[in-house]
Amino acid sequence: MEPPQEFPFPFEPYDIQKGFMTKLYQTLEEGKVGIFESPTGTGKSLSLICGALKWLQDHEDRQKREVEEILEGARPSSATEEIRKNSSAEPTIPAAPDWVQQFAKKREAEERTLKSREEQEAKVKREARLQEIRKNNRAKLFTNKRKRKDGEKSEEEEEGFAMGKDETSTTDGPAEKEEDAELLVDDYKSDEEDGPKQKRPEDDQEEVHITKIYYCSRTHSQLAQFVREVQKSPFGKDVRVVSLGSRQNLCINDSVRKLGSAHLVNDRCLEMQNNKKKEDSRGKGEDDDTKRKKRRSLSAGCPFHQHIPTYSDEVLAEVRDIEQLVIKGREMEACPYYGTRYSIPAAQLVALPYNTLLHKHTREVTGIKLAGNVVIIDEAHNLVDTITGIHSVEITGGQIARAYSQLTQYAQRYKSRLLAKNLRYIKQILHVLKHFIMCLGGKAGHSPEEPSTGVPKVHLQTINDFLFTAGMDNINLFKIQRYCEQSHISRKLNGFVEKYQPSVTLQTAVDTKADSGGGASSVSKFLQQIKQGSPQQTGGTQESDTQSLSSADPKEETPHHQSSSSFMHIEAFLLALTNADKDGRVVINKQARLSQSSLRFLLLNPALHFSDIVQQARAVVMAGGTMQPVSEFKEHLLFAAGVEPERITEFSCGHVIPACNLLPVALGSGPVGGAVDFSYEYRNKEYMMAELGRVLVNLCNLVPAGVCVFFPSYEYERQVYKFFEDTGVLKRLAVRKQVFREPKKASQVDQVLSDYSKCIQRCRTLGYKAMPLTGALLFSVVGGKMSEGINFSDDLGRCVVMVGLPYPNIKSPELKEKMDYLDATLPHHAGKSPGQIHYENLCMKAVNQSIGRAIRHKDDYATIVLLDRRYFRPHVCTALPDWISSHLQTISKFGDAFGTIRKFFLAKKADR
Repeated sequence: MEPPQEFPFPFEPYDIQKGFMTKLYQTLEEGKVGIFESPTGTGKSLSLICGALKWLQDHEDRQKREVEEILEGARPSSATEEIRKNSSAEPTIPAAPDWVQQFAKKREAEERTLKSREEQEAKVKREARLQEIRKNNRAKLFTNKRKRKDGEKSEEEEEGFAMGKDETSTTDGPAEKEEDAELLVDDYKSDEEDGPKQKRPEDDQEEVHITKIYYCSRTHSQLAQFVREVQKSPFGKDVRVVSLGSRQNLCINDSVRKLGSAHLVNDRCLEMQNNKKKEDSRGKGEDDDTKRKKRRSLSAGCPFHQHIPTYSDEVLAEVRDIEQLVIKGREMEACPYYGTRYSIPAAQLVALPYNTLLHKHTREVTGIKLAGNVVIIDEAHNLVDTITGIHSVEITGGQIARAYSQLTQYAQRYKSRLLAKNLRYIKQILHVLKHFIMCLGGKAGHSPEEPSTGVPKVHLQTINDFLFTAGMDNINLFKIQRYCEQSHISRKLNGFVEKYQPSVTLQTAVDTKADSGGGASSVSKFLQQIKQGSPQQTGGTQESDTQSLSSADPKEETPHHQSSSSFMHIEAFLLALTNADKDGRVVINKQARLSQSSLRFLLLNPALHFSDIVQQARAVVMAGGTMQPVSEFKEHLLFAAGVEPERITEFSCGHVIPACNLLPVALGSGPVGGAVDFSYEYRNKEYMMAELGRVLVNLCNLVPAGVCVFFPSYEYERQVYKFFEDTGVLKRLAVRKQVFREPKKASQVDQVLSDYSKCIQRCRTLGYKAMPLTGALLFSVVGGKMSEGINFSDDLGRCVVMVGLPYPNIKSPELKEKMDYLDATLPHHAGKSPGQIHYENLCMKAVNQSIGRAIRHKDDYATIVLLDRRYFRPHVCTALPDWISSHLQTISKFGDAFGTIRKFFLAKKADR
């Protein structure tokens, strides 16, 4: 299909928007991988919406026509039917081949019976599966009872897990067994023992997915903004859209929402679904009032896990963002989280966050089907780093110690009720955790606050070397990971910890005394506490939901959600260790105490987790305001993921603002004539910070409204601010601009931005004659809260100053390992190693994101000052976005630069 000449658009599109939509249409039609660069303020989101949905609309129309042509060709004409009826001579030639007619008849019959047949088959299979489970359970129970009656040991007792010597701890009454039944890990059978993996009944009744577009962005707020753009677009009335989000964002059960932690919310949701089935079976014979109370309690099934089919239909009837989906869910008393997931097959456009798309397991659980569909990744400038971050896992020594202690107590508590296979796997996991602790210089069963053995250091190892050093090279991590997934041990362990807290404490070295016969173990004490006192139930309204578990260090309590979720982090780390040896490294951070130490898996090959997306999806589009340097996307992500060069297409456009509205200046010297060089060697010198102060004082006297200064790090910003304070520079700046600083805490960012904006608004309203202030000055940090996602449009950012080049720490072990990996796997270019190119690209991507905060729409104007003589270097200039580099002026003398900037703002003042 050729791209259309016109695209539906809410207004007359700019030429660059027409070019964007045309190129996007071609990319989707030809099934290519596109890299699209469109500066913020050029209507990128609207161009994505209109271009992609126009293609989808045409694609669906073409599919309908093809189906109609097949069906029309399969039906005999009326004239042919008449001849057949009246003629006794030779048989007439049919209007279509026999196989086509048979296909059409078969299709019509299948369409009439498919739904009912699938439902019946699924029901029969599900009932048969349940009967088999019940039968096996009864058989195991009967066998164990008979063995005990005959004086024999049961299978569990023969291969039991000897973890304590307290005989009373293994005796549970019938009521207690019933009460704790939901905490027992699920039965597990390995693939080798169970034969080929059986299809679940649910797989047979899975709804067919229509062709759709998956739109992916970084945050829920960006997704909500995108959906609002869809609502305002010409497609807003007709397209079926669903927004996916986390349980934290979509859950409407207040008793679950207030748990706070994403892990706890997820666990409680799944637990309540399982309990709902048990409640239904136990609730027979109870009156309606009692049933209603049970449904509203935390221990029962979630009351909002109803009306989901009706809610799913309602979701697709109108375009809604996440907030509107939650409101609708409350109105209908239906769960928005599952309602939106059930809407995916029939949706035409699915908006979802990065993690849901880029993490394979999350993608599969959510129900995302990539085959034949389109993927659009917005704000893709940090895609490589995002994939690396999602699949890089860190576990602390405290988390390992808590997981070891909790799992030890769990196994001791239920060792008489778990199958031997479960106990064997738990023993293997404890063996792994013990070696993790030893690797960090600690001792299993001891307090993580005790001094570690060995010299504190940070070093990296390959996966195989780490497993060999830790004494785990003979353990099948794939089996352990599969066991954790299928047995739901993490969820069961979390429920166990919550139910019996604060009895489940971080055990100390007294365990070792028990092993040698020197007194009762702390595990036994724990079990005795459970026997003697009633356990604390976590009903959602009790104080225990927000209190921490007991910690070995009374001065530093661990938040409850971190304590109860420790094993989840362990699972993620174990999964990471199943990567190929060449694709990752293990960072061993051994410190003076186990609680301060950590193990981290560092992913070196992000293409490993991106290859499924580019290979399965029909087309993939990566879009952003600035995608430079594009070479990194190609080499690190696309080529490494198996994408052929001819499948890659690129589009880059300039800005919609006129050239006279932008003045980028690379400045090489300060007012006293000294060269400005903020490299690590010179930036801490007093004369360099003094020169920076003089530059800013002059700019604040000249530039109206808001000035935003970006520093390479929080530490350097703090150092410069203190120098300005001590030398009086801060007072000179405050004459013209009220000074604000970017906070380190994310919770304080909105307040600082609000105060910054109000100050500028107040100065503009009162005028310069009424007050000496002309605006505000904001000190920000590259890579901080304000370098991405914050718009300094209009008066909020009339001047953006970039102090130096924010190169990352070259001494970082992780960065050095990444550079070595690239040097070993990628070819050299123009005498530079791939690692060095990556190092420079990290810096320039950060610069581009920061300076792109200024120009946000077609009528905006600003000057960008790149304050460092290194910006004069050709390879640095070419790494800037085209719409900036094409207008960049490199000026050596400050006086010349000052005159150019002054002329720029005088012209803008005259235009008003």
